[in-house]
Amino acid sequence: MTNGKVQPRSGFTLIELLVAMTILAVLMGISLVSYQGAKKSARDGKRKADLEQIRSALEIYRTDCKTYPTSLTFGNPLTGTGTSCSGNTYMAVIPVDPGSCSYYYSGSANSYTLCASLETGGTSVTGCGSCGSCTCNYKVTNP
Repeated sequence: MTNGKVQPRSGFTLIELLVAMTILAVLMGISLVSYQGAKKSARDGKRKADLEQIRSALEIYRTDCKTYPTSLTFGNPLTGTGTSCSGNTYMAVIPVDPGSCSYYYSGSANSYTLCASLETGGTSVTGCGSCGSCTCNYKVTNP
């Protein structure tokens, strides 16, 4: 006290600092959960886009070669194998799954099935083999 007056304190009390830090921690926790969900959705979007690109390449392949390929090697190019399409490249690199799972392909002369495992849910689909250690829950077939 100076001259009978109380001097104002400068700074924050311990309680004020704890409240502010708690609010920041809660906000950071919420944003981290949202970020993880956004990453899963982005990987699922990539999976769906990959399968559509493969589907397009397979349809062009069938137009040229008159048949679908019986197998695909993900990570390698899709090239023609028939007499009418030998040496043609239909996809420079067949995409691989962006996560720890793998894509599934089953093909015959007149049809094919492409499957993937989406992280954001869905039940297992029939007609798919193994998506690595994951459950296939998204399927694309020939039109």
